[in-house]
Amino acid sequence: MNEAKEGKTTAIIAYMTMVGALIAITMNLEPKNEFARFHTRQAFGLHLIFLAVALFLSQWYNTYAWYGLYVFYIVLWFYGFIGALNNKKQSVPVLGDYFQKWFTFIQ
Repeated sequence: MNEAKEGKTTAIIAYMTMVGALIAITMNLEPKNEFARFHTRQAFGLHLIFLAVALFLSQWYNTYAWYGLYVFYIVLWFYGFIGALNNKKQSVPVLGDYFQKWFTFIQ
């Protein structure tokens, strides 16, 4: 529980845009915190997936696809953000476990 308290600020910053995730990565370089690392990976993955799908959708404008992307992103973002606020290491549904595997470079 103490580890979660120490990494809570970094975890919350990670959910504040892609720039926040990059700042959180540098904040967690020294000292390393497992709770902050977990949420930084989750947030970085969410932001990256959102940007990648948004770039893809920008070529084919479909209003409903954009609505779906924003609903998907906002729901998963709130799920992860609330988990960080409550000091819980809960993966975001669908993609969270993959983010932990894919982004092992985030230490």
